[in-house]
Amino acid sequence: MSAPAAGPRLSDRQRLSWLRLIRTPNVGPASFRELINRFGSAEAALEMLPELMISGGANRIVRIPTATEAEAELEAARRAGARFVGIGEADYPSMLKTMDNPPPLLAMKGEGAVFRLPAVAIVGARNASLAGIKMARMLAADLGRDGYAIVSGLARGIDTAAHQGSLSTGTVGVLAGGLDVPYPPENAGLCEDITERGGAIVSEMPFGWQPRAQDFPRRNRIVAGMALGLVVVEAAQRSGSLISARLANEMGRLVFAVPGSPLDPRAAGSNALLKDGATLVTEAADILGALAPLAGVRVSRPAPLAEAPDLSAMPPPGENDRADVLEALGPTPVGVDEIIRHTGLSAAQIAMVLLELDLAGRLERHAGGNVSLVFGRS
Repeated sequence: MSAPAAGPRLSDRQRLSWLRLIRTPNVGPASFRELINRFGSAEAALEMLPELMISGGANRIVRIPTATEAEAELEAARRAGARFVGIGEADYPSMLKTMDNPPPLLAMKGEGAVFRLPAVAIVGARNASLAGIKMARMLAADLGRDGYAIVSGLARGIDTAAHQGSLSTGTVGVLAGGLDVPYPPENAGLCEDITERGGAIVSEMPFGWQPRAQDFPRRNRIVAGMALGLVVVEAAQRSGSLISARLANEMGRLVFAVPGSPLDPRAAGSNALLKDGATLVTEAADILGALAPLAGVRVSRPAPLAEAPDLSAMPPPGENDRADVLEALGPTPVGVDEIIRHTGLSAAQIAMVLLELDLAGRLERHAGGNVSLVFGRS
């Protein structure tokens, strides 16, 4: 494993506090960012969490991981030959920083240099046909030879073929569970091959975490966020690959699809994407031509931790402010700008109330910055 690239680095103390904060229940990427912005550091935010949860109406105060528990996870990473990389550090994937609410910390094993290549995501059916597997492997190999890293989700079928096709040129596997819990288990050897041959595997989940059904869309979001474009090779209707395509489109990434037989249900989803405007792909040149204007653009957008509304000098919201925001919210997602116009409160005041609700487990965040109350909670 190569040493991390030079550049800004978290101190050991900061990394420990970041890990404790992001592992706290109800703290997600958005609330993490706003907590840092409000209190200046993860360490200070950890001290304020109980008070904020009470203000948000939590039924109980969730347990905050101890420093000892966070140190144990850091040690588990070291034993596995992995490390935790924070947003803003040199080895953090540059394209990932451009999506809404990127994970503040990623567990990473392998070569950080692969993240400095422009990337294409390739996803598709687990029960792929031989033709689909051959196509995915060929596209990955051709794109790799042209200087692209290939990102995928380490699933059976198309994902596995995409990783295999780009082992020699650079590939990134994104896990839905902990970095030490490869899924499916038979791809443990592929994970080792990836990290030993210049690629990397990453996860935002804790070490030892067994993936659940709800973790795979989170994994798909990272796959889509790392790449300039996403290619779907065989996908049934209502498949995870179509979720990845939707997420990629919402992030402004290009979406490509390989056409398949109308008689094969494994191609129904990818053919539907083509009807909806995805770029048709029969060879790597179709992807390379579309991405050429983007591939040379270096991402310079600052880390989103500095982009939240400035909460640092704001007094705590009053009970009337909280009541006004709660009245504006419901089970249907609404935009924060709509809440601001409706309540007449400032962006910073709204952000603070939403942060309290989020930490209390009462808020759900949606694409495009929309929010809603968790069903059954008011």
